Amino acid sequence: MKLKLLILLITISGVAMAQNKELPYYEIPEMTEAYTAGTVAARMVDALGFRFFWASEGLRTKDLEYKASSSSRTSAETIEHIFGMSQFILNTISKEPKTTNKEPLSFKVQREQTLLNLKKASDILRVSNNLEQYDTERVQFWNMINGPISDAIWHCGQLVTLRRASGNSFNSNINLFSGKIRN
Repeated sequence: MKLKLLILLITISGVAMAQNKELPYYEIPEMTEAYTAGTVAARMVDALGFRFFWASEGLRTKDLEYKASSSSRTSAETIEHIFGMSQFILNTISKEPKTTNKEPLSFKVQREQTLLNLKKASDILRVSNNLEQYDTERVQFWNMINGPISDAIWHCGQLVTLRRASGNSFNSNINLFSGKIRN
């Protein structure tokens, strides 16, 4: 009986890991051969995507509702904020119509859409030769770096702290330096 339960848990874990690999940023994509403004900017977004993937991976309802103090955000509110920044980043550099979501979305949908937004933004940036083309009257690309990209990375760190505080530790097999999973 215990062996059957163990096999079932291993199978479920394998299915969950396979589903995770379908989303972008399970690992950081391979490095490009050339350093250009676009490839460096894309790598910054990739690093954000990788950190967000693992900071938000496996969060439970208890984790999403947790907040450090009455004046702070919950993990769910922090994820919603990161989602909004991912929309802003993509909308600023995309030639597609601007999108913002007005309806409340589930954690799962926000997480998936955030990762997809970041992947699209990275793909656009990677082939860009001139980041000034993304400057607008309101926002220069410089502001994208010190604004939403850096801010979202900051908030990923907060998610890790909040998840630890609510009893759900960060995966110790994650190597943030290489952007890979340790075996």
